Amino acid sequence: MIDEIRLDTGSLYREESFTDLKVGSIRRLVPVTTDGNLDPSRPVRFVGQTQLMSQLGPLPVQCSIEAANLAEAIERFPMAIKLAVDELVAEAREMQRREMSRIVAPSAQVTSKILTGK
Repeated sequence: MIDEIRLDTGSLYREESFTDLKVGSIRRLVPVTTDGNLDPSRPVRFVGQTQLMSQLGPLPVQCSIEAANLAEAIERFPMAIKLAVDELVAEAREMQRREMSRIVAPSAQVTSKILTGK
């Protein structure tokens, strides 16, 4: 099984990281060939990262940023993070809803026995 772990040579990226050392960071993923040269057939990708404080401690947030260059990625960072947080909140609410629907309410007969003792 370990022998089968191989990098996809058609999907290699050079990673560059930019941060303000306060709010978060943006990773620029530059597509490269196996010899490390730029692969112009694939787009550069940007990924935003930050942490939000929650009751359980820091919550890492990561998002894709649609941008043509670093300046555009920096400009779009706040909205991309907001969308990622909104998605996390929606997922958490859905998980909570599913968990609540698993609670089984006793039947009327069982409830009657509990209340009347008969």
